[in-house]
Amino acid sequence: MQTFGFFLVAALGEISGCYTFWAWLRLGKSILWTVPGIFALIIYAVALTKVDASNAGRAYAAYSGFYILLSLFWLWLAEGVKPDKWDLLGVTISLIGAVVILFSPHR
Repeated sequence: MQTFGFFLVAALGEISGCYTFWAWLRLGKSILWTVPGIFALIIYAVALTKVDASNAGRAYAAYSGFYILLSLFWLWLAEGVKPDKWDLLGVTISLIGAVVILFSPHR
């Protein structure tokens, strides 16, 4: 269960950190928006190191499903666009993949 908490923190850090660069480069916001974004990206990186996985690549692969889920929440809550049935199908598939990667017996 702790793994999911670290995935949540990582996703929030990555999405919010990357969004500050999006805001600067695509929405014309001040470059100062990137300052908190850099700290958010550091939080993202540190959170992923706390995941209990046998290898970094597996942690990153499993994390991607949770990142997709949180990205769709961001789309809905921050950008005001409700995910459609294809978004929901895609996130379901990715979460199934994440669970398989995390909980399968690896040699």
